[in-house]
Amino acid sequence: MSAGPAPLLVFDFDGVLVDGMPEYWWSAREAALQLAPALQLPEEAPAGFAQLRPLIHKGWEMVLMAAELGRADLDLEALLADYDGALPRALARWGWAADSLQRQLEQVRSTALATDPAAWLARHRLYPGVKERLDRLAREGADWAVLTTKGAAFASRLLAAAGLEPRALFGHEQGSKPEVLRTLLAEDRPLWFIEDRRPTLETVRADPRLAAVRCFLVSWGYLGPRDGEGLPPTIAWLTPERFAAPLAQWP
Repeated sequence: MSAGPAPLLVFDFDGVLVDGMPEYWWSAREAALQLAPALQLPEEAPAGFAQLRPLIHKGWEMVLMAAELGRADLDLEALLADYDGALPRALARWGWAADSLQRQLEQVRSTALATDPAAWLARHRLYPGVKERLDRLAREGADWAVLTTKGAAFASRLLAAAGLEPRALFGHEQGSKPEVLRTLLAEDRPLWFIEDRRPTLETVRADPRLAAVRCFLVSWGYLGPRDGEGLPPTIAWLTPERFAAPLAQWP
């Protein structure tokens, strides 16, 4: 890298560092069944949940989508085509509120961690090469942080179990991702943001206050089928090979 302050790399958590798809369905299913016990939901995540996962932004949406997948008359294609528009309609259909769904999800996770932490942790895995690459960042003079819509306590527990210590960890309690990034820019050092959700990066790019943030979309994680196509020059495509390379070789 060129001379100057070393960058702070800010990583999204789910879909970038950790694959927790089994846990997402398990927790979402448990929360949905507690709220609507008559639901019939399979123990293994249905294919529709994997299709919806790239569109899901916050934890409460997972609970809502689990319930929707239990509807016999669900039109999955219509849901996928207008996900954002479908969210308020689905909340109204079930008579639920986003904040109560978030609390229910976090209660399920807290109980699982308190009663069987090994089983809860086992439902997650680091993506290949992640731990080794993060461990090498210190030798390149770079710091890294985590910015996630997951509750900070749950992300912290997973990172500790993997032997990883970010310089900072921001959960949904600290505000939206653009809000946190604007705060970090005040440190007056290069800021690189690594995500697997293209709409999140597009929101960052649309904020002129975040013009200095360098954005990367990873080629793994919970991507939609066309998320990697036609990227603007302000969002770089990050493959596992480039991720493993020295920072000076990142796009």
